[in-house]
Amino acid sequence: VQLQASGGGSVQTGGSLRLSCTVSGTDNNSFLLMGWSRQTQGKQRELVASITNEGITAYKDSVKGRFTISGDNTGFTRWLQMNSLKAEDTGVYYCFLVDLSGRHWGKGTQVTVSS
Repeated sequence: VQLQASGGGSVQTGGSLRLSCTVSGTDNNSFLLMGWSRQTQGKQRELVASITNEGITAYKDSVKGRFTISGDNTGFTRWLQMNSLKAEDTGVYYCFLVDLSGRHWGKGTQVTVSS
């Protein structure tokens, strides 16, 4: 299973970024959950947003109303639209997939929000 992530970058406070994560090497019939976690400096990795294979979404409280997770009909690609970004959103974002064989991680992508 491979997860290809993209879309990080640097923006100013209030700006937007969209992260993308595409899965390959597995059958989407085994997908249970996809999403993103992030790791900020000095903190443990934390869940930011997730979406089940039935389309049920969940968000970290601090990003509710600003971040939206969505995906294509195939289930192989997920996007995280991040609006109204704040300095505290800065970190390395990791997409993940939970399927019947366990949890799989993509490489991290850096998001930097500056004032």
